Amino acid sequence: MDLGIKDKVALVTASSGGMGRNIAHTLAAEGAHVVLFARSADKLEATAAEIAATHGVRALAVAGDMLVPADVLRLAQTIQSEFGGLDILVLNTGRAPNPLRATLQETEEARWHEAYRNQLWSVIQVANQMLPLMTERGWGRIVAVTSASVKQPMPHHSLSTVFRSGVTAYVRHLANEVGAYGITANCVAPALIDTSHRVGAAAYTPEQMQARKKMTPLGRMGQQAEVCGVVAFLASSQAGFVTGSTVAVEGGMVGSLF
Repeated sequence: MDLGIKDKVALVTASSGGMGRNIAHTLAAEGAHVVLFARSADKLEATAAEIAATHGVRALAVAGDMLVPADVLRLAQTIQSEFGGLDILVLNTGRAPNPLRATLQETEEARWHEAYRNQLWSVIQVANQMLPLMTERGWGRIVAVTSASVKQPMPHHSLSTVFRSGVTAYVRHLANEVGAYGITANCVAPALIDTSHRVGAAAYTPEQMQARKKMTPLGRMGQQAEVCGVVAFLASSQAGFVTGSTVAVEGGMVGSLF
């Protein structure tokens, strides 16, 4: 299937590694030019060079922090000067904070503020700066990567769930506001995705891996490529009538009907 995004311009945040890097590769494989944004300049430059060489598209690395207004403004200005606008915005915040072993009442105030800034405010700040670059094009796709815990809260992930649910609500409201400009806004909510091959990722014991596999009707963990494929579809021309939705990629673990 041709996704219809050849020569579109896509920004992927937190894209120097992990899921963000793989999403950028997936969009570039469909012919989109990609802008990579993350804090690690060296890793970002290496990823951009790899994507350009592999897929024959433009891959621009812009180092910065989603929480620093000057960095996000510089990102918007760079996209405008280099590409004249933006078509696809993938709001990825990278790995969530380490699982919280305390109850909500036991959680320190500083952890609440940290989670709010990292998981919710960073998304809002980037979206606010990028939207003018998209509305002037008359076409656009916004995809936020959240977590399936927004549909079914999971133990020890309470802060992530609270603020990623905020992202879900923000994107749903955004869909109402940007539809008139031909822009859709959706969320992809993964869970039980195998990241054991990643450098520095915590390895599961065989017993833990088996237990996690049994949490899904499919009897296995998901692959990052399966999340990236859903992101790419929502960023495509074919998904033009899908907006305000949250698509769970979790192997059927979530028990809700919606």
